Amino acid sequence: MKRIQYIILHVIAVFSLLTSCDLERNPLDKYAENAFWTDEENAQLALTGLYRGSISFNAAEYSPGDWWSYGGLLFFEFPTDNAYDRRGSSSNFHKMTDGTLMPNNAFIKNYWSNSYSKITRCNYFLEGIDNLNSAPEIVARFKAEARFLRATQYFYLSQFFGDVPLVTKVLTRDEANIVEKTFQRDILSFITHEFKEVAADLPRFKDLKSDEAGRASKQAALAFLGRTLLAAKEYPEAAKAYEEIISYGDNKIDPDYQSIFLQSNERSSENIFSMQYLQDMAGSALPQHAFSRTEGGWCLINITADLFEAYPFKDGTPFSYDSPLYNPDNLGENRDPRLDYTILYNGAPFRGGIYNCHPDSELGSDRIGSGQTTQTGFLMRKYMDETYTGNVLSYGGDLPIIRYAEVLLSYLEAKLEAGEAISQSLLDATINQIRGRASVNMPPVTETNPDRLRPILRNERRIELAMEGIRYWDLLRWGIAHEVLKGDIYGAPFPGSIRTSPNKNGEVDKYGRWYVNTRAFRNNQDYRWPIPQSEQDINPNLR
Repeated sequence: MKRIQYIILHVIAVFSLLTSCDLERNPLDKYAENAFWTDEENAQLALTGLYRGSISFNAAEYSPGDWWSYGGLLFFEFPTDNAYDRRGSSSNFHKMTDGTLMPNNAFIKNYWSNSYSKITRCNYFLEGIDNLNSAPEIVARFKAEARFLRATQYFYLSQFFGDVPLVTKVLTRDEANIVEKTFQRDILSFITHEFKEVAADLPRFKDLKSDEAGRASKQAALAFLGRTLLAAKEYPEAAKAYEEIISYGDNKIDPDYQSIFLQSNERSSENIFSMQYLQDMAGSALPQHAFSRTEGGWCLINITADLFEAYPFKDGTPFSYDSPLYNPDNLGENRDPRLDYTILYNGAPFRGGIYNCHPDSELGSDRIGSGQTTQTGFLMRKYMDETYTGNVLSYGGDLPIIRYAEVLLSYLEAKLEAGEAISQSLLDATINQIRGRASVNMPPVTETNPDRLRPILRNERRIELAMEGIRYWDLLRWGIAHEVLKGDIYGAPFPGSIRTSPNKNGEVDKYGRWYVNTRAFRNNQDYRWPIPQSEQDINPNLR
């Protein structure tokens, strides 16, 4: 897939020409004549365009470009308790959970628009592909991939907007402007059926050819099926979907946690489905957004104290600032190794130097809060290739969307929530495989009581999948977002520093944590995003 991404620029450009409501049909004369579908290579290019969607090439993303772009996936951590957008209160991500979410939120509009743009392309593709004169198995696979991509868009739309229009054919402008919403439960039923059916026509992960990286596999469809069933609280069925992936034996937990997020090991069998980037041709500007200022970055992705505190000590005990294992001068000491792989903190070695964001350091460096620097005292280290010396606007590292680790944790969750008895063998086959990888080597979980295991599992899911765009969805489906996403946001501890950051009450945190901002997620109201005002203005049926 990577080798032809750059070829499809013109395909994506013409696919993107929507002139009215986002549900509107793409003008046929802007796309292709009927002869287009008589050529298999054309169909392959069009299919590749469906994967890439609205993600721009060689350009920095300041807002979501797609659910799977770095600006859509990684930045989706900003509304959670894991991360903070350096842009602060003005960020539309921050407004999703600060009590001011409105239908005019630009980023919500982006997610909506990009989803329906991709759905429209998928519908057009599916209506044209039957004209392709190729082997039946090739046509079946092409159709399965397009249906998979369409179903994933409806998965995201149903999870965050709830009731949305379910469109499975190309619409005229007039049809698009009067389309009605479909109940969320019916959308979940539709995509459950889609994921089950397409899985039959998709190859297994192990059968993907070397030049097919990024294409949908049977495991990718089953993993999204599992997500859908978890969201619908159909736990026994979710467990079956995940169990099928496990039974194939094509995927495994990679021993090197850090490397699976870097170019050097992006083809790890743990990465079931990833967003593909190609350096200098179809790259991302993630390094520019994430690197420290002294490394040429903009420090946009800031980690919170909440996530830092979620990582237990190396002996498995929960983190505490009062523990003798805590070292304020070396925040990674005695901690779960995944902390060092995920979070860049003051004093940590980074790219041949030492990262220094201490509040008492010299102005003009990476000092916390001094303009385009970290606002929390933490930056994201995950995905950051410290050996990379190329164009920071066109990095080629892929973004994992579904990892085998998520499959194992979700399988255990499905079993737990289905009320099944939890055995040590089940723990060892799931959560302990993840904790036991060579580069992590955390003590195994032995708790089998459901009520005590649940918080352990949820925290494991949080730290294992941190900064992978999953936390917000988890908080919503667990129904705890209104409890978690409220109150003060703190960053790194700097005990004894001369320069401090008091909260709105003028109080300095007793552990020296840096106060940043507040969240005020509204119960009920903020569990569903409003349909964009621009869409409501076009179509009153969407109000």
